[in-house]
Amino acid sequence: MPQQLNYLRETPSQTAGPYVHIGLAPGSAGFDIYSEELGHDIAGPNAKGERIRVEGLVIDGTGSPIKDVLLETWQANADGIYAHPEHLGAVEDGFRGWGRVITDFNTGEWGFDTIKPGAVMGRNEQMMAPHINLWVVARGINVGLNTRIYFSDEETANAADPVMNIIEWERRRQTLIAQRSEPDGKAVYRFDVQIQGQNETVFFDI
Repeated sequence: MPQQLNYLRETPSQTAGPYVHIGLAPGSAGFDIYSEELGHDIAGPNAKGERIRVEGLVIDGTGSPIKDVLLETWQANADGIYAHPEHLGAVEDGFRGWGRVITDFNTGEWGFDTIKPGAVMGRNEQMMAPHINLWVVARGINVGLNTRIYFSDEETANAADPVMNIIEWERRRQTLIAQRSEPDGKAVYRFDVQIQGQNETVFFDI
């Protein structure tokens, strides 16, 4: 007689929990563990291109800032090339293209300094507009949210971007565009992530 299989019940899903910053960004959480916090030096001093700052808030469905968020970024250099083993020698020494920041525990503001990426060749030989990939995780979010940051001063490239154009509602495409300003002569892009609500940011299932 064949043995009957006993299937285990599915365990409850978990959110990132209150200790995500201690494990992934200990210095920012007040723990002096590493001499250099991992993920802060995105571009390095040798990177060419325009130096920019990107900053914003992560906002919940009630319109309030979420103050315990961790964000990771991934971008190409000014020539549109990612720091990947396949591209050894094609990116500047010290350019990582990857970063990790957390929100301020009091204000919810986050920000990072980098260089503005160039246009990237995508699938099917289609050119993608300059952008920064963004991953967002926090308590209350079961699965990390993936989105993109495009730039308001790249209107022509944005209009032709193949990823932008798969978003059916054109109004929602605006949730992916960071707005440029130049306080004190430095380029700053504002990008607020709306988790829920009428102006919810477009997230990608990747």
